[in-house]
Amino acid sequence: MIFHTPILTLLLVSALAALVALWSAGFGISVLRRWDPSSGARGQLLLERRTELVSTLFALVMAAEAAALFLFVFNADRMAALFVGAMCAVGTLNVNGYGFPALTGQIATFFAAAVWLVLDHVDRLGRDYPLTRVKYAAVLAIAPLVLVTGGLQLAYFLNLRTDVITSCCSKLFTPANAGISDEMAAVDPATALWALAIAAGLVLATGLRALRSGRGHGLFALAGGGYFGAALVAMVSTISLYVYENPNHHCPFCILKPEYGHVGYAFYLPLFGATALALGLGAVSPFAARSSLRTPLPAVMRRLTLWALAGFAAYALVTLWVIARSNLILFG
Repeated sequence: MIFHTPILTLLLVSALAALVALWSAGFGISVLRRWDPSSGARGQLLLERRTELVSTLFALVMAAEAAALFLFVFNADRMAALFVGAMCAVGTLNVNGYGFPALTGQIATFFAAAVWLVLDHVDRLGRDYPLTRVKYAAVLAIAPLVLVTGGLQLAYFLNLRTDVITSCCSKLFTPANAGISDEMAAVDPATALWALAIAAGLVLATGLRALRSGRGHGLFALAGGGYFGAALVAMVSTISLYVYENPNHHCPFCILKPEYGHVGYAFYLPLFGATALALGLGAVSPFAARSSLRTPLPAVMRRLTLWALAGFAAYALVTLWVIARSNLILFG
């Protein structure tokens, strides 16, 4: 099982990310202690050169970790056929107790990686690398997350057993049981759609304000996080029902399958990408007043805001399209 190509790829990325994260964290301690861009000492010059190398390698593994989230879910969906009782990725992740914790860790790592990549990009805009201390403090926070996620992923793959009877999504995402997935499924469809519409309005309002004034990106990040939560709840509670044209099928993973046109990717790719950009904007917004960033940063923040708004809008448009074409009638 562990020798499947996608699994080996995920484990290789995880191992590489862990090694680079540990190395970068060790170097980050030196940066936090000795970084002084105003100094012309030999030690500072060597530190600046090493910073470029470490930052580039860490950025590469963070990009790989971000991509690994989608490979992890894709692989879980493809492997469902190997386990008795599994219909989609839910069944595969339920084979042992490490599946969903590993997925949660992958999601957290995705957003942490995206925020760090935005910090790194903005830091390179300034002539004096104004966010170097900030991004290496972030490395120290991200490194344990990478290690824990990698450990959970390894434990999950090592404990996969094809002779285990697993639970399908119809048992997990149902209002009849207890748990967060079941609470999401139990949310009234009208309430879920109204919450999503309100979250979309807040995203649009804060995004337009940020575009016009160049301020308020922190509020845009908060609105984006709220939209992400509302979108996931709406997906489980309501939107998935329209995709399946079944009022009792709440699974947010089956929509990734070919029989539903892989429409799930049209939902999740823009949603995750837009949320990541919004969070990245929130992370860099406190540093917009730095002297070396005053000229180049506004254009970058404007471009990222536009991309984030486009991603949130794409999720909303796909939602409207799915509801409009569905034969299911939830509201009289």
